[in-house]
Amino acid sequence: MKNQTFIITALLAGLIAGTAGAQTFKTNVSKKGATAASFLSVGQGARSIAMGGAFVAVADDPSALYWNPAGIADIPGGSAVIDHTEWFAGIGYDFVAGTFTVPGLGTLGVSFTTTTVDEMKVTTVENPDGNGEMFGVSDVAFGVTYAMKLTDKFSIGFNPKVIHQRIWKMSATAAAIDIGVKYVTPFDGIVLGMSITNFGTKMQMAGNNANILHDPAPDDLGNNGRIPASLSMGQWSLPLNFKVGVAYSVFRNETHSLLVAVDASHPSDDYESVDVGGEYVFNEFLALRGGYQSLFLDEEERGMTLGVGVKQTLTGTVQFSFDYAYQDFGRLTNIQKFSVGILF
Repeated sequence: MKNQTFIITALLAGLIAGTAGAQTFKTNVSKKGATAASFLSVGQGARSIAMGGAFVAVADDPSALYWNPAGIADIPGGSAVIDHTEWFAGIGYDFVAGTFTVPGLGTLGVSFTTTTVDEMKVTTVENPDGNGEMFGVSDVAFGVTYAMKLTDKFSIGFNPKVIHQRIWKMSATAAAIDIGVKYVTPFDGIVLGMSITNFGTKMQMAGNNANILHDPAPDDLGNNGRIPASLSMGQWSLPLNFKVGVAYSVFRNETHSLLVAVDASHPSDDYESVDVGGEYVFNEFLALRGGYQSLFLDEEERGMTLGVGVKQTLTGTVQFSFDYAYQDFGRLTNIQKFSVGILF
């Protein structure tokens, strides 16, 4: 028991120290828009979003692959989820994830995130309505996860992943890892969770759009004004985020259950904030959810979240679920999210 306690303490201390050492954060300077691959900060899973994104300590369905990879160790058998988000400006996000438990070894998971954006016209100063060309944008992230229970109360998970972004003839690729832990405390109904997400390499765009013709001496007569050159593209960090959360099962019986959760976030591209949420389940069939995002953030558009979900046993241990979430984004377009899942 002492060895288990030491391992758990060391892992928690290592996660905190790793985050602190990975990057120095200035709380008096906003870093919004200062990272690449911002799509990695878009939460996945309608259930978790309906709970205000307070899900690090809950993390007990396939969307845990996004929030806290340690959570999939609590999923028996296999599971899968398909999630779609209608984002701003006609942008769509799709998230597909699956998990499978290997007895005696742990739980494996895979996840795939992508954006869908319609092609747009290429415009220039000379041709503001388009020059006849079209360009596209795409974001992709693919992860393979492993989680295991070190004890019956403590689990840990790792999610290495590859991120790729493309715009027109330029692209960039990075590698990153998410690390999470989950601990069922001795206090009845209280679970702690912690995660570090998107800890990895920087992204640097490269491609034909960086090739230009340059005049190094425009004031000199007789010089060649069409010298082939390449623009120097900067390197950008991924949106590193450290989250710690607590979930409390207020009550649970055969008919009713109530779960509340609180998460605190420490991102590299924004100020610190707190998310809160809750879930009421009736007869293990109908779930009503609500929450609030980004508490204590000034000039933040995110706010209230609401959602509903249903779960139905099809046959034996096979369960089907459908979840819907609504996000209030203030002056911006409100967001709707849909998830379909299966547990087998």
